[in-house]
Amino acid sequence: MSTLYQSPTIIIREFLPQEQQTFLDLFKDNQVTQYLPITSPERYVEMFQELIENYKNKNLSRWAIFDTVNNNFIGICVARIFVHNTSQIEIGYVLSRPYWGKGIATEVCMAMTEYSFTNTDTKEVVAITDLNNTGSQNVLQKSGFERLNNLIRNEEELAYFRIERPLV
Repeated sequence: MSTLYQSPTIIIREFLPQEQQTFLDLFKDNQVTQYLPITSPERYVEMFQELIENYKNKNLSRWAIFDTVNNNFIGICVARIFVHNTSQIEIGYVLSRPYWGKGIATEVCMAMTEYSFTNTDTKEVVAITDLNNTGSQNVLQKSGFERLNNLIRNEEELAYFRIERPLV
């Protein structure tokens, strides 16, 4: 099992195959999924199988976020090739409700940005949010992302953010 990031608060690591139900349970809370694209339970199962396969192939993927103090599951994060511009890496996260408003989203966002710049040659990391998801928009801006013009995906207008690779 590979660890991407660890701090006194959280650990971001690969999911274990036996943690599929933990992954699936995150998406049962309607408040957690309110800003996510509508997805079937079967698609979430496929997503879990894909992430395990991605680990084997050393690809970008989705990872688990756990609380380092009590080992509780916090949520997931993702880094993937951005479908609208394949030279960019898109990051994102989904956190369970008990972990909202605790600074964890900002820490995850910064960790995934750093991971993307360290492990790919991308010059830009991007993120998109539902237009009403002001919490995530604030997190992105706190993390150094700049808001760009909105983006249209599948006929839906989304807030679009970018951060550029720091010059060395």
